[in-house]
Amino acid sequence: MSAEYGGRTGLQGKLTQWLRAGRRPKETAGDGGREDLLLAAAGAGLPLAPAAHPAGYRCSCDRVGCPTPARHPVSFAWQTQSTTDRAQIERWARHQPQANFITATGMVHDVLDVPLDAGRSALERLLAAGVEVGPVAESDDGRMLFFTLTRGTPEEEDEWWPCELDCHPETMDEHPGLRWHCRGSYVLVPPARLPGEDRTVHWVRGPEHPLPDPLTLLETLTEACARYAGEDADQAGAAWPVRRH
Repeated sequence: MSAEYGGRTGLQGKLTQWLRAGRRPKETAGDGGREDLLLAAAGAGLPLAPAAHPAGYRCSCDRVGCPTPARHPVSFAWQTQSTTDRAQIERWARHQPQANFITATGMVHDVLDVPLDAGRSALERLLAAGVEVGPVAESDDGRMLFFTLTRGTPEEEDEWWPCELDCHPETMDEHPGLRWHCRGSYVLVPPARLPGEDRTVHWVRGPEHPLPDPLTLLETLTEACARYAGEDADQAGAAWPVRRH
């Protein structure tokens, strides 16, 4: 449904222009609207469930001071509720026309979630190197989401490494760099709206792209995150010079 983000032909020119300008292909190319994009995501195997939506600059839920406005499921049973069933998603989309949707990770897919500038740099490098990159989304709150195959549940639980990359929705603020959404986590799936004016989550590369192994992207993404974190630290140091007495 979504236009491809760059291509092998003329990659360096067109891709760099898109990345530097911060633009994106139109999500509604052809006749594709919200429901079509949701069905395309489900058709690619991403399990979906309804989520909250913006109510002005606030969240549509009843929670006072919602910590993740318009970014969370509406049901506590979202993990069992998530589905790729076309008829169910059509019903949800038509009966809840303002709702965002989340996709539950760790079932079919994981998501590597990085700061936007680091993600754009990594995406440019990966495509230029001919690496197979799967679906990629941008969020106007400053994040880029790389959709990958899930690492699954190993036969030996010791093979699953618990680490700071594993991200749960309630610990996202603790992971300002790379967040690895796997079992028990979720992300908004495009098209989604965020609180504020014209802030969205949108596809950069649509769900028609096959999901890659996360380990084929991980090194490039972590290097990009480390580089941008270092630049931010340098800028902070320049802003607050050390005074010698």
